[in-house]
Amino acid sequence: MFRRSRAIKDSLTKTRRGFFGQIKGLLGPSEITDELWEELEELLILADVGVSTTVKLVERLRERVAGGNIRRADGVTALLKEELLTLLDGSDRPLATEEKRMLTIILVVGANGSGKTTSIAKLAYYYQNQGWRVMLAAADTFRAAAIDQLKIWGQRVGAEVIAHTPGADPGAVVYDAIRATISRGVDLLIVDTAGRLHTKYNLMEELKKVRGVAAKQVHRAPHETWLVLDATTGQNALSQARHFKDAVDVTGIILAKLDGTAKGGIAFAVARELGLPIRFIGTGEHLDDLAEFDAGAFVEGLFE
Repeated sequence: MFRRSRAIKDSLTKTRRGFFGQIKGLLGPSEITDELWEELEELLILADVGVSTTVKLVERLRERVAGGNIRRADGVTALLKEELLTLLDGSDRPLATEEKRMLTIILVVGANGSGKTTSIAKLAYYYQNQGWRVMLAAADTFRAAAIDQLKIWGQRVGAEVIAHTPGADPGAVVYDAIRATISRGVDLLIVDTAGRLHTKYNLMEELKKVRGVAAKQVHRAPHETWLVLDATTGQNALSQARHFKDAVDVTGIILAKLDGTAKGGIAFAVARELGLPIRFIGTGEHLDDLAEFDAGAFVEGLFE
């Protein structure tokens, strides 16, 4: 738990030194004024908390400050932390991997360049260290490079990769991967999926088909569908997320490249505006730089 909290805090270094550092400085030992609220709102928006989420957040803070007869700005910090934590409510829901079954299937979706394949490798490494027997399925058959990349990562983490030739049916890859898990005694299958096809419609239809194949072969599969978002793209990540959420039953978010942005506030926009829990965050470039999300550690890490 301590290591996870430390990893989350370290990944927020740029954010903490950036806009949230300015917020911490703003909420010092001074009188609360209308200008303070305006500045706070501006900084939260610049930190990618999002306009809608920021407006609601500041409204709530103003109500609590008035109700609590708080007059100094440094009295707002604790309230802000509480409200930010509330926005992340739901991120502590149990993971499907906490329930043991014959085979657990995790579908990983996301746009090309989001860090999807790297996140899959990190997930494989993470779960192997927890005692899971992991296999990967290269169902992003649209790009030959995606198949090759997953194979390389599979070799690095010691996880077998089931793959077909480029252009093959992604559903057939998933079917064969499920058959292979049974014969090899694997209990966790992580499926890579296409991040781009000729049209957005085709992409979403392919994802639905992959889900359908998993559902027919394994009871209640896929047990998790995690969307990888690139934290450095800010509000564009939110727009991408809406498209994927509309097409497939996304159950959670992996926020990749969090260590590379000063705008870590995107986590709050994602949680509130999409209603999806954040499951993991990317904390660096190495295989073990993936941390299970901890809302309390995340909020504290923005200010410490």
